[in-house]
Amino acid sequence: MDEAAVLRSMLALALDMDDLVVAERLARRLQPFFSVAKVGLELFTAVGPDAVAGFRDLGYDVFLDLKLHDIPTTVAKAATVAGSLGARFLTMHAAGGVVMLRAGVEGFHAGADRAGLPTPDALGVTVLTSEADVTTELLNERVDMVLDAGCDGLVCAGADLVEVRLRAPDQVLVVPGTRLPGGETHDQARPTTPLDALTAGADVLVIGRMVTHAPDPMKAAEVLVAHLGGALTGERPAVAREQDRSR
Repeated sequence: MDEAAVLRSMLALALDMDDLVVAERLARRLQPFFSVAKVGLELFTAVGPDAVAGFRDLGYDVFLDLKLHDIPTTVAKAATVAGSLGARFLTMHAAGGVVMLRAGVEGFHAGADRAGLPTPDALGVTVLTSEADVTTELLNERVDMVLDAGCDGLVCAGADLVEVRLRAPDQVLVVPGTRLPGGETHDQARPTTPLDALTAGADVLVIGRMVTHAPDPMKAAEVLVAHLGGALTGERPAVAREQDRSR
């Protein structure tokens, strides 16, 4: 696999909007650069499961970013549905605790299995990237809960990558909230650059406003890829769950 293909397999496009038609149009244009489409609360609330089906039909893996946080039974049932829809990734908030996280992992895997789909990745969200005052103690506590629950990976800020990778050497690490040098930080409290996150051990970068809100999204994606160019040697760096496996 060449470097461009490796980079594409590691980039998730955050389609944080409420119009599926607009989101799909943008996803089609940017598909040369991204292999994963992230569906967040806004789009999922607007159109529901159609968002997952739509992006899968376009050939994307779907990252369902709902940050589930409820009683274990409710999370398990919601995660089971998410798995049956064909979502490749699903997020749950680690603040919900080990029992809740474990219920979500089991439900997500079971839903995919019943639908005859490959085992997907349940991700524990450690600390939101909008939170500025994050102690090492809190971060490590959240990471340990995610690991104890059997999650397939974690979502963390780029600033936390080194610490998280030490505690979770074999997990998929997903990093949102990166910004190009000199770019707007918006509501991200502890942003890093995409290149810094990649070199620090991120497996998947979630890219949103720097591309989707740009006057020319294609040009912005080209700038992003140029920024990341040379970071890889041509071999995938520890993408633990085989990003390019068949659906």
